Amino acid sequence: MIRKLPDGQFRLYSRKTNPKTGRRRNLGTFASRAAAERHERAVQFFKRAH
Repeated sequence: MIRKLPDGQFRLYSRKTNPKTGRRRNLGTFASRAAAERHERAVQFFKRAH
């Protein structure tokens, strides 16, 4: 899940909530939405492939 922050950056959050905190994990902050989408694809690849 990608959300736009008030300062104009984009943050990638995990799809599931963290059971300990009840919130989503921060998976990185990026200057552009495209960069966040690229990183999301990389995260999904490594979740499945390794």
